Amino acid sequence: MIARELINDSFPPLKLSDTGLRALNWMEEFRLVHIPVVEGGLYLGLVSEEDILKLDSMEQPLANQMLSLIKPYVKATQPVFEVVKLLSKDKLTLVPVVDDNKNYLGLITLNDVLKHYIESGIFEDAVGVIVLEMKPYDYSLSELARLVESENARVLNSHITPDVENETIDVTLKINLTDLSRIISSFTRHGYLVKEHYNQNEFMDDIKSRYDSLIKYLDI
Repeated sequence: MIARELINDSFPPLKLSDTGLRALNWMEEFRLVHIPVVEGGLYLGLVSEEDILKLDSMEQPLANQMLSLIKPYVKATQPVFEVVKLLSKDKLTLVPVVDDNKNYLGLITLNDVLKHYIESGIFEDAVGVIVLEMKPYDYSLSELARLVESENARVLNSHITPDVENETIDVTLKINLTDLSRIISSFTRHGYLVKEHYNQNEFMDDIKSRYDSLIKYLDI
C-alpha cells in the first residue's frame, strides 16, 4: 500500500490568513496537536499547538506573525512504511501527503496508520524492511525473492518508488524476519546497494506507545 491510499481529508489545513485562535479551535475540534499550513494549494509546513500558544497575538493572521514551521511530508507514491518511519523519527501525530510539486493532498494520522496495520495483521508477525537502490533495468523481483528465500526468509510484499532525478528506483521489500543481517550481506555480495533497512515492529511499538499517550493527553 502507498501513502495515497491512506489519505485522510477530514481535517482542513490552515491558511496564512487564519488566526492563531482558529488554529487552536481546529486543534481542539479535530483532536490534533499538529496541523498543516497550506497556501495556494502548496504545503508550507506543520505548526504545533505549542507554537501557536507562543504567538504574540491570537487575533492576527498567521502571515503577520513569526511562525515556526517544521516541514515533514511524504509523497503520495511512497510506501506506507515511509509514513511510519517519519511518524516515529520526528515524533509526529500526523504526516502531510504531497505530490511531486509539493501540492498538498491531505494527511495521514497516527490513528490511520494503526488501523491499517492492525487490519493487515502486521502485529502477528515479526517484520523487517529493506530498501534497495538500483537502475530500473536491474530490477527482477523473482531474483530478489530468490536471494531472500536462500536465507530462509520470504518477501511479504514489495513496492517500487521511482527517482526520476537520478534515473534509479528504490525497491522496498517487507520481509518476515527482524534480523536482516544475513539477507543484507547476501544482497551486498550480489552487487545490490542496500540503501536502508529497518525493524518495522520497533517503529510500530513506538507509534503505539505515543498514540496511547496522545489519547490520554487529549482526554484530559
